[in-house]
Amino acid sequence: MSGHSKWSQIKRQKGVTDARRGQLFTRLAREITVAARQGGGDPETNPRLRLAVQRARDHNMPLENIERAIKRALGQSDGFNLTEAAFEGYGPGGAAILVQVLTDNRNRTLAQVRNALSRGGGSMGESGCVSWLFEQKGIIVMEAEEMDTEDMALAAIDAGAEDVKIEGNTVEVYTKPEDLEAVREALEQSFTISSAELSLISKTAVKLEDKAAIQALRLLERLEELDEVQHVFTNADFPNDVVQSYRG
Repeated sequence: MSGHSKWSQIKRQKGVTDARRGQLFTRLAREITVAARQGGGDPETNPRLRLAVQRARDHNMPLENIERAIKRALGQSDGFNLTEAAFEGYGPGGAAILVQVLTDNRNRTLAQVRNALSRGGGSMGESGCVSWLFEQKGIIVMEAEEMDTEDMALAAIDAGAEDVKIEGNTVEVYTKPEDLEAVREALEQSFTISSAELSLISKTAVKLEDKAAIQALRLLERLEELDEVQHVFTNADFPNDVVQSYRG
């Protein structure tokens, strides 16, 4: 998809995000808790919870962890209050950065994000300064294994996908947010789904020179490592040689 950065592919292939299994499960549990608190504890009637639970299952999160997160939201077990927030700013080379968090202390997390941006050659921005550069899409990731990626791409389009991107043996499928579940259900009949989630995709890309690209990648990784950060999005477009060396 035009304007989609390479950061998601880098994270997946290098294992930057959630390298520690415990950190991954914590992030998944937070999303389940917030989704259940907002829309109720029944995935059948709560679309956001249904997606959160499915994502947890995609990552092999134990059922007991999922159930515990839902119970916490419904007040059936001890837990702390989580608040959703989004912080916006700029990275090296002027690339837009949007950080989504779930936190029990907004001011503390804001300070952590601001510090990471400052140390990484970026800067904090005002609310709304970069969010308009992104739009929500459904993203389904499939691994080709022994199947033909072109056939998988055509099947995705037939299933209702808006766009498809092939990266090696990985097929990324883009959908309208409201079509994500239907397209996933159609594709999982024939293919292996690695993940399916709602995400933010940049409408335009900022091409970075090598030095700024390396600085930006390090900054994004530092932001991803903050405990209360759920997602980091950018419109940075990294040179292929920098991407290859960074993955290595």
